Amino acid sequence: MGRGDGSGRIVSAADADDTGAGILHVDMDAFYAAVEVLDDPSLAGKPIIVGAPEGRGVVSSASYEARRFGVRSAMPVGQALRLCPTATVVSPHFDRYIALSRQVMDIFRDVTPLVEPLSIDEAFLDVRGARRLWGRPGEIARMLRRKVRDETGLTCSIGAAATKHVAKMASTISKPDGLLIVAEADTQRFLAARSVRALWGVGPKAAEALESRGLRTVADVLDAPTSVLEHALGSAMAHRVWHLSRGIDPREVTTERVEKSVGHEETFGEDIDDPRVLRSEFRRLADRVAARLRSHGWEAGVVAVKVRLSDFTTLSRSQTLADPTSVGQRIGETAIELFETVARDLPVRLIGVRGEKLRPSGSGALALWDDDEDWRRVEDALDGATAKFGKGAVTRATLLGPARAGGAAPSHPRADHPPAH
Repeated sequence: MGRGDGSGRIVSAADADDTGAGILHVDMDAFYAAVEVLDDPSLAGKPIIVGAPEGRGVVSSASYEARRFGVRSAMPVGQALRLCPTATVVSPHFDRYIALSRQVMDIFRDVTPLVEPLSIDEAFLDVRGARRLWGRPGEIARMLRRKVRDETGLTCSIGAAATKHVAKMASTISKPDGLLIVAEADTQRFLAARSVRALWGVGPKAAEALESRGLRTVADVLDAPTSVLEHALGSAMAHRVWHLSRGIDPREVTTERVEKSVGHEETFGEDIDDPRVLRSEFRRLADRVAARLRSHGWEAGVVAVKVRLSDFTTLSRSQTLADPTSVGQRIGETAIELFETVARDLPVRLIGVRGEKLRPSGSGALALWDDDEDWRRVEDALDGATAKFGKGAVTRATLLGPARAGGAAPSHPRADHPPAH
């Protein structure tokens, strides 16, 4: 979910110059909330929060009417309701979102095969080769917006530019339900007026570092010596910002999506301070991560954990494995070891386990022995039982003990990076 609430929206005129603007970034408008309105028209025009309506859930999405009160994704639903007491809380329907996402992506692929999905509700399209069939980039963007609306009932915003970076910025500025075209020759002028916070990859800390040196707009960055950028951001980040601020972004639209990580998180119904319960929950999440890795033919080279305390302090740790793995036992042991290194004086509200630096299974050098051979056989058997009898048919005995007795039932399970559909 984007942070914008629709204020400050800028769109292009019907006769806008689209010369060289062959990269489109298409972003569905408040996608989850919009789908809920589509299925229940009585919600139209009202502030909507998509999230668990009770317990300790977090906001998955919010309508623009709710965003104007400061409601944001990942915010606790209780906090969101304090900001917007008149909001209607709707439970998420992820199967419905996935189905509509597939339909939208199919619409994109009907126009060009060069589609790069970024998430369930946004994608880059390269339409430079589609001009003979469909017309100029501006015409294609308008056609896509009509097709999405006519075939799904949803709206989208599109940015058209010469590069991915500028196209993404333009779509954000045009939201909701808008089209902003930046001709290639206008790229520098468009960028110069933008805040440094609009640059792709510049997060709050980097933005604060730049602003503390008086660099508040891209124009300020353009005038700054390279040494100032390096002192503020470090060499690598300074190099990236220097290029992006000048509209230099050689990245092409790629149709092959490689998962960067696979993770699962759980927000507990009540804060947990029993280490036995937490260790058991880490094992359960590790098994889920491992099962997803195996189902997609990946191994993880790094295991990372996240721990959020009752005061919302969030801590993370990661460890590179000697050998990449998709074995839940190994991921769970590593996750628990990392958890034990986290200093915590308060009960735990949320935990997460993630496999990172993925590679295809079996792509590394063949080891002389396999320390996880026994567990690998066990988990292969579990995969077979799951395929035959369904999820939850077979589980670890340890997961039937303190985790359940300790009240660790999740109120808002979330897969951080659902596999591409």
